[in-house]
This record gives sequence, C-alpha cells and structure tokens, in this order.
Amino acid sequence: MRDWLREHPEVRTIRVAAADLNGQARGKRIPARFADKAVKSGTRFPYSVLNLDIWGEDIEDSPLVFDSGDADGILHPTERGFVPMPWLEGPTALLPIWMFHDDGRPFDGDPRHALARVLERYRARGLTPVVATELEFYLIDDSGRELRAPPSPRSGKRRPGADTLALRALDAFDRFFTDLYEGCEAMDIPADTAISEAGLGQFEINLLHTDDALKAADDTWLFKMLVRGLARRHGFAASFMAKPYDEQPGNGLHMHFSVLDRRGQNIFDNGGPEGTEALHHAIAGCLAAMPGSMLLFAPHANSYDRLVPGAHAPTGIGWGFDNRTGALRVPSGPPAARRIEHRVAGGDINPYLLVAGVLGAALAGMEDGIAPPPPITGNAYVQDLPQLPITWAGAIEAFATSPMIARIFPAELIANLLMTKRQELRYMAELSPEEVIELYLDTV
Repeated sequence: MRDWLREHPEVRTIRVAAADLNGQARGKRIPARFADKAVKSGTRFPYSVLNLDIWGEDIEDSPLVFDSGDADGILHPTERGFVPMPWLEGPTALLPIWMFHDDGRPFDGDPRHALARVLERYRARGLTPVVATELEFYLIDDSGRELRAPPSPRSGKRRPGADTLALRALDAFDRFFTDLYEGCEAMDIPADTAISEAGLGQFEINLLHTDDALKAADDTWLFKMLVRGLARRHGFAASFMAKPYDEQPGNGLHMHFSVLDRRGQNIFDNGGPEGTEALHHAIAGCLAAMPGSMLLFAPHANSYDRLVPGAHAPTGIGWGFDNRTGALRVPSGPPAARRIEHRVAGGDINPYLLVAGVLGAALAGMEDGIAPPPPITGNAYVQDLPQLPITWAGAIEAFATSPMIARIFPAELIANLLMTKRQELRYMAELSPEEVIELYLDTV
C-alpha cells in the first residue's frame, strides 16, 4: 500500500473511510505524508460512527454512545488498498478501512464484516460465490425548485422523454461517461455496458462478475461515490435514490450470482436450462428470506415509492426463468453461466448488507435443502403471489422477527440497524416531500 503512494507522489492528501449501516462513507482527511501511520497502525474513531442515522446523528439510547463512553474502535485498511478519487479537484487517494476491536476481533456492527462472515460460511463448505451488480441512476438538474433532466453539454437541450437503449441519450453525455469509465479504470472498478434506461435522464451500468464477493460489494460502494462525485464536477447531480420522480421509473440495483465448487465448477449448472437442485434450493432460500430482508432491499422512506405493481420493480415473492416481472429471475444463456438475478433491491441500498443478505439466504436454502414453489410464467403482477412488505414500518418489524435474518447477521448488527431505522422512521414523519428528496438525493 505504501508503494502505491510512492508511485503517486502527486497525491498530497488521503481519505480513510468505512461504510456505515446506511452505506455512507465515514472517515477522516489525512496529509499524505502521515499515511504510513494509517496503514501500519490503523485509524481510530468511535464504534458509534458506523451506526449513525441518515442525517449523520447519533442513535438515541444506543449502547455504543454514552453507555460505553462512546469508545473507539480501530480501523485497518481493507485488501483494496489506496484508490484515486478522480471526482476531486486535487490529486487525492481513498483508503477503504473496516473496524475491529483492540484485541483483533471484527466489530460485528460493521456491514463489511457481516459480508465477510457469510463468505466464511461458504468457504467452510468449499464454495465460492460469483457476484455482479447492475446499477441504475438518474442524472438530474437540481439547480431549480423542481428536479429535471440536465441539458446535454453537447447540444444544450434536455431530453424530452424516455429513450430506452438510445445511443443518442448516451452520446449527449459522452464527456461524463468517458470520465466515468476512466475513473472506473483508475479505481479498478470493472464497469461494463452502459445503457439509457426508461426514465428521463436515467442510465444503467453493469459491473462485471467476480469470484471475490467482498470486492464486488466494494466496487458497488465505490462506484456510487464515483458517479455522484463526477456528476457534480460536470455541473449536475447523479442519484441512486429509489424514486426521485413520482412519474418516472425508480432506480433498481440488481444482483447476479452463481456459486463455484472446489474445482471451479458452477454448482447451478446441470447442462440444461432448468439448473441443478442446488440452484432450486438457493432460490427457495432467497424467497423464504424476502419478507425479513426487505429492510436491506428497501432501507429508506422513499424506497417504497418504487415498489408498485407494473413499474418494473417486483412486488410479489416469486421466481421464473427469464422473466423480469418476478423477484428472482434465472436468465437464459449458456448452462455454464447459470445464475440467479435478484431484482428486488433499489439503488439506495448498502451493498455490503445486500450481498450478505442475498448470499446468506441462498446458503441457508442450500443447507436446508428446501424446494421453491413452481416458477411463474407470464405477468407476475396479476398472479396470486405472497407479497413483499409494502411499508417501511412493516419491513422494519419483519426484519426484527425474521429467523432467517438472525441466522445470517450477528445480533449486534441487527439491533443497531433496527435502532437506526426506527429513529429515522420517527423523524422522517416531520419532513415535507421536498425535504425528503433533498435528504436522499445525494446521500443514498
């Protein structure tokens, strides 16, 4: 890691940052000449910093605050090492970190450790998940009283309507997307295809699959920071908010995954389109966990505005082969690439909690050998399916009582997330719709 800084003498400042339970980057700015200390000895800040609400406030009555004297944890660099921050004016590097106790134990309230814990269960069985994410976001002109699509830097004109898979929509913001891909290359984020989406000023970029699920979550977390930061440099906003416009589609974040055995073979592949028993058990586990996991997939007040029938976001708990109306989709294609696409989450999620929740549920299904219901065909919105929680309060209580959630996540993280979301639920009731948008637009 120190070699990286020696190879980049232009970097004068660094940021050290960890993801809190809302996926917000919490950390410090340090002169580059003091970076060795952060690398070698770690960085200290309070445990409570990884358990702040969406406003950045302490959680009332949290045992991490006054009851413990607001004690410090120690944060060490992740395997990622330094990455550039190309959205800032001056040459700057980010050092991702995660939290431990002084005796070396992982802090159970750190969402990255929650994912590492799930992956350790896979490793104990000789299994390796392969993960990819697809991220939707809006480019937005938020300079006026109402949100609207930004004007094209090339033509000065605004898109008059949705233009799905239109090259001209991408070309209108060519300079932004060129800078974005260059930033991804510099940060080792495997950005693949970009498309224009169904919403006004909405786009999607796929990140390539990797057999390092921690890196996949890191990539997703860093990508969201990069997109938002670069958009501001270009004079507009970028938002992964689940539903920034009432009349436009929401932002989803789809997760694809398969699982390899010790020989590197995909355990979901049986040579045919239907997949193996392991695939079906994993599907069953994901479906069984969905009600309790909804708080991971839709963590904010605005998240539930996206989850309405017929709006390209699932509302029923069902699965199907190559069917985008279901909560889970088994894409078509070569059997060796047989995988599950989890379609419930919005763009406003914490990537570490999402990947941990989905992979943990799939593993539970495989461990228990449970069978899924029959696959759906046709339009899932008009079928008699069990329904996902449709309110934030309902999702919070489902998370609190779910045996599957208790099986996937440590008790401390569950308790901390519940305190966080119950506090946010209380205070969000005081906000106007305009204040809700202002809060979420740049944060999630």
